[in-house]
Amino acid sequence: MQKLLRPPRVTAATPNSIMQNQTLILIQCPDAVGLVASVAQVIARHELNIITMREFVDEENHKFFLRVVCSGVPSSSGLLEQDLLQSLPANANVSINPARQKKIVILVTKEHHCLADLVIRHFFHTLNADVQAVIGNYDLLKDFTEKFGIPFHLITHENKDKSSFENELSDKISEYQADYIVLAKFMRILSPTFVARFENKIINIHHSFLPAFIGANPYRQAHKRGVKIIGATAHFVTNDLDEGPIIVQRTKSINHSYDVPHMVTAGKEIEKAVLSHAIHLLTEDRVMLQGNKTIVFE
Repeated sequence: MQKLLRPPRVTAATPNSIMQNQTLILIQCPDAVGLVASVAQVIARHELNIITMREFVDEENHKFFLRVVCSGVPSSSGLLEQDLLQSLPANANVSINPARQKKIVILVTKEHHCLADLVIRHFFHTLNADVQAVIGNYDLLKDFTEKFGIPFHLITHENKDKSSFENELSDKISEYQADYIVLAKFMRILSPTFVARFENKIINIHHSFLPAFIGANPYRQAHKRGVKIIGATAHFVTNDLDEGPIIVQRTKSINHSYDVPHMVTAGKEIEKAVLSHAIHLLTEDRVMLQGNKTIVFE
């Protein structure tokens, strides 16, 4: 099987190269008066210039969230972090320059549309993430994946109990030390044990505008209900089926002429767009978790 020749990376135009001389600061802490001013003063003392500063206050939970991009690189990230923590309330969480190139492992079953979109974006260096491997519980997408030079691992669920299957799956994923695990139409319900092992790292694309039509066959459910919009949702996976924190949602207007196959076709296009956008937000560290919600700095 012939592998496709990947085009060279054009470093002058990639987001990672643009940020080489920048500093990214992420902060979560209890809310208090004057936090923005305090952070700005610390940044100035370290001779960094603020390019963008986006903040959000969750008044109900008294939590403060901040994403700052600065020009320049501090002489010591450790000292900058220490100074920021001293200027913030107790129990603050500060992250400076998290890994820019996130590593992802993609899990698939039989459907190809989401995988194909991500692999092609990866091939042309527009995904802003490094696809380490694709793991499938069927081998239908193996040849396609390997044409793009990406390892494919078959871990079948057949003739195994759930625990054995998930142990094999998690062991293989752990070999790649992925930042995120992307369920690109991976049609297996994951156990609480598996989810806990990769807490806040598993991203799913659901072919419905959640919380509507949870579970299987959402397009058939929607068709029976006579809906006038369909959509897709990218969310973190938790122990509650299809109820994890939502990252991105999109919808499309439809009418009575759409039967189930037409709804499915339209829905697949939405799914691809939603999943790739969610990965883009995550790889640029624009998503923060607060309970079962997300703060997304677009």
